[in-house]
Amino acid sequence: MSNKTFMIPFNELPVSLPIFPLPNAIVMPGCYLPLNIFEQRYVEMLLDALKESRLIGMIQPEVADNSASPLYRTGTAGRIVSFNELPDGRFLVVLQGTCRFDIVSEISTECAYRRVTVDWSRFHEDYELPQKTSGINRDRLMDLLKCYFDRRGFKADWPAFEEIPDSLLVNMLAGQLPLAIPEKQALIEAVSPEERISRFIHLLEFEVAGNSSMEARLH
Repeated sequence: MSNKTFMIPFNELPVSLPIFPLPNAIVMPGCYLPLNIFEQRYVEMLLDALKESRLIGMIQPEVADNSASPLYRTGTAGRIVSFNELPDGRFLVVLQGTCRFDIVSEISTECAYRRVTVDWSRFHEDYELPQKTSGINRDRLMDLLKCYFDRRGFKADWPAFEEIPDSLLVNMLAGQLPLAIPEKQALIEAVSPEERISRFIHLLEFEVAGNSSMEARLH
């Protein structure tokens, strides 16, 4: 992690978290996620988090568009780094991904939002500074990204991408690219940077190969 000034030390992370179940809204360690919070239960969650650790657990529900559904086991705690209260009662919030967690159990509370006990132990590495990963073909990763972006009509600052460490680049793109919910979850659950980058490369290969096959059939 690049900025530890206000971070809670790993061994002092809380044993429970309020959670915000949202499909496709993930915030990997070292990355940022803007949120527009307006539902009363999540306004309550935000205000309670500000009084506690400033951490909110971002996690995907197993069923899209159903925040009451069973949850995937693994999510990421996002630390509230900025928030603005609007006259209409909404909050504009920015979370910084801090550390992933596994859900141990859901807690019964009188709160309108959901809360869980968590286990951080598998993800101590999330607190380490991004660095060059071993065994990764950076050229292959960048070639696949350029092909994927070109086929999707996306624009990118490629010189800036080249300066970002492998693990942080994949963390950023995991949250920003229009991947399917299970694909995003597979990246969240990959413990080591090497495993996560490898999975990301396989996803890109599948996307690029799939598009190529479709174009071949059409022509």
